[in-house]
Amino acid sequence: MPIRAATAADWPQIWPFWHRIVAAAETYGWDPDTSEEAARALWMSPAKRVYVAEDATGAVVGSAYLTANYGGPAARVANAGFMVDPDRTGQGVGRALAEHVVAEARAQGYRSMVFNAVVETNPAVALWTSLGFTVVGTVPAAFDHPEHGPVGLHIMYRALDTP
Repeated sequence: MPIRAATAADWPQIWPFWHRIVAAAETYGWDPDTSEEAARALWMSPAKRVYVAEDATGAVVGSAYLTANYGGPAARVANAGFMVDPDRTGQGVGRALAEHVVAEARAQGYRSMVFNAVVETNPAVALWTSLGFTVVGTVPAAFDHPEHGPVGLHIMYRALDTP
């Protein structure tokens, strides 16, 4: 699956699934009513390295960003976000993006990666665990899930010094 650096021209293909995922309010703590302009500024920020995954036709089917989680002396801890077109779940897009972003983080000199708020009911928790991430803490009842009610937000961590 081709994965490449995103360009501004990719946003019109990212926005429909970005909006669909955030509006569902099941996996991201961003405002479900985020405007397209605000979403673009958030996802495509110059402080982030953004990637897209394409299918065989060249359509964008997923996107991820990589950025520093902290600044200053803690700037070698990465953070990332992932969005996969819900119509493409179960096709390996998330795993391909995750493996790519972990490799990129390592290549860019990050020592570890932290996800600050993984909704505990998110199926991606199994993916992150399979890729070596561990839950280092959970903020109980921090996320109002539309189906499950209040659920926890995991903080997940992985060292990057091993493949």
